[in-house]
Amino acid sequence: MNNKLSHKNYFFIGIAGSGMSAIAQYLKAVGNSVAGSDRQFVSGEQNENRTALEAEGIICYEQGVGGILVDIDCVVVSTAIEDTVPEVQQAKALNKRIIKRSELLAEIVTTKKTVAVGGTSGKSTTTAMLFEILHHAALKPSVIGGAGLSRLIKEGKIGNAAFGEGEWLIIEADESDGSIVQYHPEVGLLLNIDKDHQEMDELMKLFSTFKTNSRHFITNLTHPLSASLSSGSRFDFRCSNQLTVDGYQLTVNSQPTTDNSQPSTVNILSPSNFHQNGAQISFEVSGQQFEINTPGRHNMENAMAAIAAALLIGVDLQTCSTALINYEGIYRRHQVYGQKNGVILVDDFAHNPVKCARSMEACQPFTEKLIAWFQPHGYAPTRFLRHDFVEEISRALRPQDEIWMSEIYYAGGTAVKDISAEDLINDLKLKGVNAFFVSDRNQLLETMRPHFTSSTTLLLMGARDPSLGDFAKQVWEKLLAVNS
Repeated sequence: MNNKLSHKNYFFIGIAGSGMSAIAQYLKAVGNSVAGSDRQFVSGEQNENRTALEAEGIICYEQGVGGILVDIDCVVVSTAIEDTVPEVQQAKALNKRIIKRSELLAEIVTTKKTVAVGGTSGKSTTTAMLFEILHHAALKPSVIGGAGLSRLIKEGKIGNAAFGEGEWLIIEADESDGSIVQYHPEVGLLLNIDKDHQEMDELMKLFSTFKTNSRHFITNLTHPLSASLSSGSRFDFRCSNQLTVDGYQLTVNSQPTTDNSQPSTVNILSPSNFHQNGAQISFEVSGQQFEINTPGRHNMENAMAAIAAALLIGVDLQTCSTALINYEGIYRRHQVYGQKNGVILVDDFAHNPVKCARSMEACQPFTEKLIAWFQPHGYAPTRFLRHDFVEEISRALRPQDEIWMSEIYYAGGTAVKDISAEDLINDLKLKGVNAFFVSDRNQLLETMRPHFTSSTTLLLMGARDPSLGDFAKQVWEKLLAVNS
């Protein structure tokens, strides 16, 4: 196993992005020189990501002001960076090597034993849970993720990366840009496969290659498509589907549990006795009780994935349980702000049809009524997933629940603006759903305020827009003011 990277001095164009900032922090932690620029950085304006990066010793520049010096060995770009960006032009003029973020991550994977977490939903949460388990087991893991772990954010970090002296590294393997095929991990972990970003045939090809490239491959057998790629690992798992949830009920077939040390394809590793009480879930695995401070059946699946990978590595069930009791969650993944006069505010990263549906279902036990708000991102993805959004959301909502949307987030570029979030709302209305459109999200709270009852959960959903976290904070502040 290679212990060194090809270069020493790196420059990241678009360094504030979640994937880019994670790798930048990791490289700095292992002793490399790191600098970068981003269009989010504006001279004289406070930027939390810039502050956190600079605190780690990473030099940050506003985009377009230079920064690519003669001693830079390698320039790193994400798929969102176009050739017209000044730093790209400067790098080419200086004959610097330019590589994609995923290429660099693939090289990092060769330096440690790596668990690559793949699937169309739950990667960030599973990555964070597995990191928590391995950290508690004193294995000193490293992590390169897509979202900030609360325990790391409290230390003043962005929270999506950490370097540990142990042999294990946990990464998110992204299928959206096809980069998942570049990684050759010690353990490949497949969570699920749902329509998102690409057609199903293409997704199946990507995840099939992911399986082939993994030395060990663990699969969630709960989902038919992911189950079809099982390699027959004794660490495969299937989540029990006989569920009891306070105020909300799901019932399908349950599966047997198995001995925790010897799961097999005959006796599948499987949880039982799932229960949700508010924002906390509990379940058992082979007689071991688990309690986790995060809601939803889908988070039991994420936890089971982390547990299965930990068992393969050699961590016992009791250690997994003790670790997950202390799991503090990640940024904008069912982040509960609190409650004021019967209204609970939750902020979530959900952005594809299945994620939105599962997020809403997870919040329904909180209160008698759910009001969900969603900001779609990108005109092409919204057009591609229009029917799926309507079907998944309409199935998930109860008669008393509501769905609200604001206009599609536009990140720039040459997108064809031939669809509106209002189109989805009109489709949902035709299916009898309580659906409402408020184009400007800044008018959202005042417009929906008459819809609040004494027992309401307000769920905010969306991704890609870097201002969504601040928007949730603003809604919380206004909610407090409105209800004071």
